[in-house]
Amino acid sequence: MREAIVEAAFELFLSRGFEQTTIDDIVALAGVGRRSFFRYFPSKETVVFPDHDRCLADMTRLLNTDPDRGSPVDRVCDAARLVLRMYAENPVFSVQRYRLTRQVPGLRTHELSVVWRYERTLAEYLRTRFAGRADGALRADVIAAAVVAAHNNALRSWLRSGAEGDASAAMDEALALVRESFGSAEAPDDVVVVVSRRGVPLWRVVQEIEALGEGSSRRN
Repeated sequence: MREAIVEAAFELFLSRGFEQTTIDDIVALAGVGRRSFFRYFPSKETVVFPDHDRCLADMTRLLNTDPDRGSPVDRVCDAARLVLRMYAENPVFSVQRYRLTRQVPGLRTHELSVVWRYERTLAEYLRTRFAGRADGALRADVIAAAVVAAHNNALRSWLRSGAEGDASAAMDEALALVRESFGSAEAPDDVVVVVSRRGVPLWRVVQEIEALGEGSSRRN
């Protein structure tokens, strides 16, 4: 029934226009009642984005599975790829949705709210990974925004082309820039370099490192 509603809605959106199509028109063509429509979709706008809730749930599940494993930047880049995979599952529908969204200001506004939910999910995960850093929240927000911007750049270029070309390769290039820029973001705050004479016992070197650490703690 859910798929029937989406198919009917897009048939009408493309033939009549989004603004000219009513919910009554959609349910009539789909052969369902208004109550059935609102069981699946709270508004006409949400019919245009029927798969984002599932994708967001998949992204959250991926990030919460063994959350401390691997590089945090790599993890959020991998999570962003789930969105591309969703679009690539049905390229014809994805291109139609992209073109429709570009034509209707209200849909662009709704799309921005969807994008913000993805960005917030990535940022919340990164905050837990950077919790030990003084600038952890800032890093999390900046990296999440960069991942979403890189992803959207590659995705929209692919959609503008009519889903021609290799979307995955374009995404690799876009996310590689994020990794190059922020791949070391999980590095520790402080790096201590100790220069010692050859032959000095290891225990003495350890003492010097501990002394440096204690001095830093007193200054802070």
